[in-house]
Amino acid sequence: MMRHANYGLNAKRMTVFDWLNALFIICLMLTMIIPFLNVISLSLSSGVASMRPDIILFPKEFSLEGYRTIWNSLDLWRPFLNSTIVTVFGTLLHVLLSSLAGYVLIHPRVPGKRLMITFILITMMIPQEAVLIPLYVVNKDFHLINTLTVLVLSGLVSGFSILLMRNFFMSIPYEISESAKIDGAGDFWIFAAIYMRLATAGLATVTLFEFVGRWNMFTAPLIFINDSSKYTLQVALKAMIIDSSTSSSNYLITTNVKMAGIMIAILPLIVIYPFVQRFFMKGIMLGATKE
Repeated sequence: MMRHANYGLNAKRMTVFDWLNALFIICLMLTMIIPFLNVISLSLSSGVASMRPDIILFPKEFSLEGYRTIWNSLDLWRPFLNSTIVTVFGTLLHVLLSSLAGYVLIHPRVPGKRLMITFILITMMIPQEAVLIPLYVVNKDFHLINTLTVLVLSGLVSGFSILLMRNFFMSIPYEISESAKIDGAGDFWIFAAIYMRLATAGLATVTLFEFVGRWNMFTAPLIFINDSSKYTLQVALKAMIIDSSTSSSNYLITTNVKMAGIMIAILPLIVIYPFVQRFFMKGIMLGATKE
C-alpha cells in the first residue's frame, strides 16, 4: 500500500515538474515568436501603418508594397542572386572536400594520421577574425578581391566538418570497404557508392550547417567586396537598413520595406529546414556520441 502511495506521489511531482518545464519553454518560445510575428506583420503592412511605434502581431492595412519596393525599386534581386551563387557552390564544394578528408582519416594505415587530426583541432581554436588580414593579402595577390569566387573559397573546408564526417564514416563497418576492395572496387568508388550513401544523416548535418553559415555570411563579404554589384544579401540589407544614406534610391525606406528585406533573407532557411530536419537531428546525436 505504501509503495503505491509513493508511486502516486512521485507521479504527481513529475507532473508538476513537467508543467513548470513546459511553462518555462513556452516563455522562451514567446521571446522568439513575438519578434518574428512582428517582423512578418510589419512587412505585410502599408508604409504609413508600419511607421507607427507599436509592436503588432497582425498586419495593419495589408499591403505587399514593401516587397515590391525592395525587390524592384531597390534591386534586392541582385544581392539575392549573389548570395544564392555563393551559398550553393560554396556548400557543395565544402561538403565534398570535407567528406573526402573525413574519408581519408578513417583508414587505419594512413601515415601521420594523428598529426593531421591534431593540426585540424588546432585550426578550430583559431578565430576567423585573426586570419582575415592574411587572407585579404593572399586573395589580393591572386586578384580575387571584388569577385564572388573569393566568397566561395572563403571557409572552403573546416576542421569541424571534417571531424564530423569522420565520425559518421567511422560508424560504418570498415569491413564493408575491405570486402569491396576484394571485389576489385577502387577507393573513389567505395567513397561515392558506399560511404556517401550510408552517411546521409552526416551529409545533411554538414550541409545545413554550411548552408546557414554561408547564407548568413557577413564579415567576409564586408572585407573582400567593395563593388556594390557584388554585394551579398546580408551586406545589402546592412547598407539599406543601417546605412540607408548610401542608397541611390529615391524611395523613402519605410519600416515595411526593411522588414520585407529581413523576411526575404530568412525565407530560404525556413524553406530548406523541414526537408533536412529529421536527418539533422539524427546527425547531431550520432556526431555527438560517436568516439
